[in-house]
Amino acid sequence: MALDLDYYQKFLEEEKQKLEEQLGTVAHRNPDAPQDWEPTYPAPSADSPAPDEAADQEEEFENEVGVELSLESRLRDINDALEKIKHGNFGICAVGKEEIDEARLKANPAARTCMKHAEGM
Repeated sequence: MALDLDYYQKFLEEEKQKLEEQLGTVAHRNPDAPQDWEPTYPAPSADSPAPDEAADQEEEFENEVGVELSLESRLRDINDALEKIKHGNFGICAVGKEEIDEARLKANPAARTCMKHAEGM
């Protein structure tokens, strides 16, 4: 199969940019490990927050941690797919080493496995 690598690279780079923008709303880059993102805790109010406000802040932070983890995981998959394009092994199943069906790649260009092996995961 002859994949249009330029198409996939452009698509993945655009998705990477969107994910980084979304991550920037709930997290910041770890200065010691720029590929790692850390959730941003809400800034405390000038006054000592009431107990229910503090609980709301904590709940909001926990929700943002979940969002951050999901976005960071997707970003890692996107970066891995871009590396595969660079090294010439994009579209190859990580488990069985067979080609990933193009329909699967169009649905999820960061797919690591073919459908057969995705179902087993």
